[in-house]
Amino acid sequence: MGLTLGELADRIGGELQGDPGCVITGVATLQHAGPGSISFLANTSYRKYLPQTAASAVITRPEFAAECPTATIVSTNPYVAYARAAALIVPPAPLRQGRDPSASIGKDCCIDASAWIGPNCIIGDNVHIGAGTQLAGGCFIGRDSRVGNGGYLHANVVICDGVRIGERVIIHPGAVIGSDGFGLANENGQWLKVPQLGGVRIGNDVEIGANTSIDRGALDDTVLEDGVKLDNQIQVAHNVHIGAHTAIAGCVGISGSARIGRHCMIGGGAGIVGHLEIGDHVTVTGMTMVTRSITGPGVYSSGVPAQENSEWNRNYARFRKLDQLARRLQALERRLGAKD
Repeated sequence: MGLTLGELADRIGGELQGDPGCVITGVATLQHAGPGSISFLANTSYRKYLPQTAASAVITRPEFAAECPTATIVSTNPYVAYARAAALIVPPAPLRQGRDPSASIGKDCCIDASAWIGPNCIIGDNVHIGAGTQLAGGCFIGRDSRVGNGGYLHANVVICDGVRIGERVIIHPGAVIGSDGFGLANENGQWLKVPQLGGVRIGNDVEIGANTSIDRGALDDTVLEDGVKLDNQIQVAHNVHIGAHTAIAGCVGISGSARIGRHCMIGGGAGIVGHLEIGDHVTVTGMTMVTRSITGPGVYSSGVPAQENSEWNRNYARFRKLDQLARRLQALERRLGAKD
């Protein structure tokens, strides 16, 4: 749908500098936008594209507005303003209701009449699905599970038995919620499976990325509080607890019984050891390995950034000698201290 810049600025809460009657019909990047499109500048890495953009308007911070060759909507948080603008200009597809004839529905289910059950979905016994929730093709909902109002489960999502999902939850294709945790006991060199008897509880306004796995608890539940955002291909092990409004990037692995606080950010590829606690307002940068609890807010990092291969090889050769060098240094310090 099209909106004038005046309408758009009013609805997203920005200050318009330009023609309020200009009609915006699409969104695009600075370098690929054309007439009728709106773009945004939030990351200064893309500032170089601003002077040449062909967009009809750009959402940007006050300090960059003068560099823009076209109309601007000035905002202190351009990315948030862009998100609101994009939702207005490119609204989601209309909701469907009812069920496809190929869907299989178990006994004693409570499925709101305004929900949609797509092709080849399988719904177990005693399942509750709330108002307006959309299940795309191939979803599986295990028995005794509950999906709240306004949710959207994309294709081939698997919800295992006894999972509780709140309202307005988005789950992307291939995610698996409530699979067994990696619970094993060693008996004389052989592994004995430990029954996984807990469930998964997911709060409101949570988003779970494609092919992410969230294991059920061993006894107590695995918990995601309200507003948690998970990227693709994340492993959340049994009995993990993730606090409200924490965001976790792709390929993170969280071991069993770890507890992550509220308003945290975990960078891609990070690893979190089990049975530790990360406090509120903690940022863990990409590829960091967290092996101890983090109690205070702040930014935490580990790992070695990429460097030229020959330099890395030289440094690695020295890493292997660090302990030997440290012992020699300590011995030298002791000798010098004795002379003093």
